[in-house]
Amino acid sequence: MLLYAATSNPGKLREFTLSAAQQNVQIHALPNLASIPEPVENAPTFMGNAELKARAYSLILPGELVFADDSGLSVDILDGRPGVRSARFADDGGYEIGHGSKDDRNNSRLLMLMPDNGPRTAHFICALALARDGQVLLRATGTVDGEILHAPRGADGFGYDPLFLIPALNLTFAELPPEQKWQLSHRGRAFRALLTQLSTLNLSS
Repeated sequence: MLLYAATSNPGKLREFTLSAAQQNVQIHALPNLASIPEPVENAPTFMGNAELKARAYSLILPGELVFADDSGLSVDILDGRPGVRSARFADDGGYEIGHGSKDDRNNSRLLMLMPDNGPRTAHFICALALARDGQVLLRATGTVDGEILHAPRGADGFGYDPLFLIPALNLTFAELPPEQKWQLSHRGRAFRALLTQLSTLNLSS
C-alpha cells in the first residue's frame, strides 16, 4: 500500500518511513509540494489543522491516500503555548530572536519565556489525518510527556527535541537513537495508531 505524506520535513519523512516499512506500507512525499500553495492553518486544534491540510492536499492527487500531520509542543506553565503555533513561535513574537535556523529561534523564544522557577512539564502532541479526494477517512493522535530543560542537549532530532527531556531516561529527544525515539514519540504513537486503523479500512468504498 502506498501513502503520500503532505510534508517536506526530512525528519518527519524519515520517521514515517521507518514505521511504515514494518507494516509493508510505502511512504512517498507528496510530489512538487514546494510549488503547491499551502492551506491556511487557522484551526484552533492540532487535529483541525491536520484535517484541513489532508483534505486540501488529497485533491492534488485524485484517488490517492494522502496524510498530513500537525504537531507541536504544549508547555503547562505557558498555558499550553506554543501549541498549534509551535512551528511559528518565534515569528509570532513580532521581533527577531537571535540568529540561526527557525528551530533555533523557536527554542530561544521558548527559553526566554520559561520562568526560572516552577514546573517545567510539557507535552508533545501529534494529530494525523488521512484523506482521499478531499474526504477525511482516518484520524489518530499521539502524545508524550516530558520536561523542558534550561539549555538544549543533543545533536539529533529537530524542532524542540533538544529541549524536551524524558525524565525516566534522563535523555532528550535529540539524544535518543532514532528507533527508540520513534517508539516513544508522539508522532510514532499517532502513526502506529493510524496504520492500525488503515489495516481495517475498506478502501473500495
